[in-house]
Amino acid sequence: MIELLPACKQCPLERSSNIKKTDMAVTTDHIRDKLTKELAAVHVDVEDTSPNRCAASFKALVVSSQFEGKPLLQRHRMVNTCLAEELKEIHAFEQKTLTPEQWEKQKSQ
Repeated sequence: MIELLPACKQCPLERSSNIKKTDMAVTTDHIRDKLTKELAAVHVDVEDTSPNRCAASFKALVVSSQFEGKPLLQRHRMVNTCLAEELKEIHAFEQKTLTPEQWEKQKSQ
């Protein structure tokens, strides 16, 4: 017997009445591609952290030279601006933003 998990209340599929038929579901690939293109990111990791992997919440690591000399809040605003439309459709978004130098340093630890 297969046990079905309860529906995720934040899941875009469960909120389908709020989504126009022309809207596409936000995916990890879509977020990764958009951040890579618009922020000239050299590395982007995106994980769907929703309980049922239903695209309700995501966690992202973004490495871009555009973050050089910018404080954390400004970096996060850059990511949020890039994903403004997508953030309207998801429940939660966690991000970590690094410069290439910070990324290299972190990898070596």
